[in-house]
Amino acid sequence: MPETLSIIVVETDPERAGLITDSLKDTGLYKITVIPETTGLARRIAEINPDIVLIDMASPSRDMLEELTLASGPLERPVAMFVDRADSSATKAAIDAGVSAYVVDGLRADRIKPIMDAAIARFHMVQRMRTELLTTKRALEERKVIDRAKGLLMKARGLDEDAAYALLRKTAMDQGKKVADVAAALVTAAGLLS
Repeated sequence: MPETLSIIVVETDPERAGLITDSLKDTGLYKITVIPETTGLARRIAEINPDIVLIDMASPSRDMLEELTLASGPLERPVAMFVDRADSSATKAAIDAGVSAYVVDGLRADRIKPIMDAAIARFHMVQRMRTELLTTKRALEERKVIDRAKGLLMKARGLDEDAAYALLRKTAMDQGKKVADVAAALVTAAGLLS
């Protein structure tokens, strides 16, 4: 996160918006933009491209949560949501939308900064897990393709597994490519020939 955070505060009540912005101004250097309505929220978030979004509302509607999901905001930045009352379906929908912190009856000036910090930390943790998951999935897919290519070489050339892999690796080095790329090309070519 940059030194000066850009924050969007979504709040329809000017008094509550003032409470949030005053609380934040007392705790650090922030560029704060208040959005007083939820219509067009996705577009506004995309235009401003803040570091974090703080949403305060009595009870988030399904439309508002869908709008938030469409904004891809929770996947691109931390989102903290303050609501007045508990509603298990709204809580689940908010978490499914990617909200980093969902706080019921917690809008107090002294709690805003710590909750915002927790939302940022949780967002980064989830983002790291997503990256690790994608990396692992990609590695597994590459491993499957390499295994298929080794199988093709073993069958076509009568090689054992180690020799088939050595041939893939040598070919990759000779061509300046990754083993997985050479394996994928071999599997594709074999698919065309069969």
